[in-house]
Amino acid sequence: MAQIVSQAKTPEIGQVIDEAMGHIERENVQLKNVLYKVFTNPNLDKGRLGELIDIIGNIQLHSKDNKNEDVLGQVYEFFLGKFANSEGKNGGQFYTPESIVKTIVSCLEPTYGRVYDPCCGSGGMFVQSEKFVEAHQGNLGDISIFGQESNGTTWKLCKMNLAIRGIEVDLGKEPADTFTKNQHVTKKMDFIMANPPFNIKDYWHESLTGDARWQYGTPPEGNANYAWLQHMVHQLKPNGVAGIVLANGSLSSNTSSEVDIRKAMIEGDIVDCVIAMPDKLFLTTGIPACIWILNRGKGTNPKHRTREKETLFIDARNMGTMIDRKLRELKTEDIEKIAETYHSWRTEGGEYQDVKGFSKAAKLEDIIKHDYILTPGRYVGIPDEEDDGIPFEDKMAELTSKLSEQFSKSNQLEKEIRENLKSIGFELPNG
Repeated sequence: MAQIVSQAKTPEIGQVIDEAMGHIERENVQLKNVLYKVFTNPNLDKGRLGELIDIIGNIQLHSKDNKNEDVLGQVYEFFLGKFANSEGKNGGQFYTPESIVKTIVSCLEPTYGRVYDPCCGSGGMFVQSEKFVEAHQGNLGDISIFGQESNGTTWKLCKMNLAIRGIEVDLGKEPADTFTKNQHVTKKMDFIMANPPFNIKDYWHESLTGDARWQYGTPPEGNANYAWLQHMVHQLKPNGVAGIVLANGSLSSNTSSEVDIRKAMIEGDIVDCVIAMPDKLFLTTGIPACIWILNRGKGTNPKHRTREKETLFIDARNMGTMIDRKLRELKTEDIEKIAETYHSWRTEGGEYQDVKGFSKAAKLEDIIKHDYILTPGRYVGIPDEEDDGIPFEDKMAELTSKLSEQFSKSNQLEKEIRENLKSIGFELPNG
């Protein structure tokens, strides 16, 4: 870096940077042909480029107290978020809000085995998994990371994001569509965490007819939601667990094929937990989303032992804090409450109890009564209002007194309006 900074004001700075990019690629096999080497472009303002190098050269990439903080990774993540926000709708293709990622990671606790994201974007799920392992004094060598991404630019962003943090990942040989060109077809995963694009309509290809992944039924050609769900179930090990973000419509869609698939998944006891998330969490849309937690090892996985023929519903729609006019985020305490509720329910001997208005453990027969609709609000109910200690009679006395006062003001205002209208030659009929 020092060599680059020393030549920041020279006309050759573009060539110096391109050569440095090439050197980085040679030293990091996973970055081969990934970094952009475009800085010799004659149309690029070399003066501005030099100024930028000076700024970067003055950034302190290590914390003052010598803690092993990932400052460069934090900077990269910050700019990913800013870039996603500036990209508007297209930003959602590569960036999942941190609140959602942390919620999934905290619920699944991916501390061992294979971790997979079939639509990994810029790799946010992987970064949070690494942070979770480190926070719990785990060994990063105990997990292997696999991903896939169809967008070539986003695929490169992911590789750079993970390389900066020293995270090894297998993203397949190339950017590719997960449905038609699965890069990890022979691998089975311990954990899957994903935020697939909502309700995509143009995913279908004739080669998907009769695909082995459609265990619970062929998904509709005009919506990929249930194709994503079944792809992830198919990629799980027998004791594997998946957390998937989808649009709320996936919980109650009434097209015949989706209803049949949802029914088969529920009766097959694969749906572990459904979490209704608040609105305004996404940079690109204000609509609320939900998290499906699928578990292939109900009753058998010692680390994820959950109650058979039962699904946990969590309604977190009222959680979170608005950080600006359009965007909400879940605070640490919100995420901990959701995750702890799920953990206490899934753990053998846990102290889980239903909380009216927030969580409900529903038996299969309860879900059948609701026509296999999985919207948490149908199950958790409405929370009881807190008793403020004021007797009902006193509340009514105060209410009627205020109402009487407002009626008196209303009558006086009506009288004044009638007199003013009359003074200019108009008179309202009585009644």
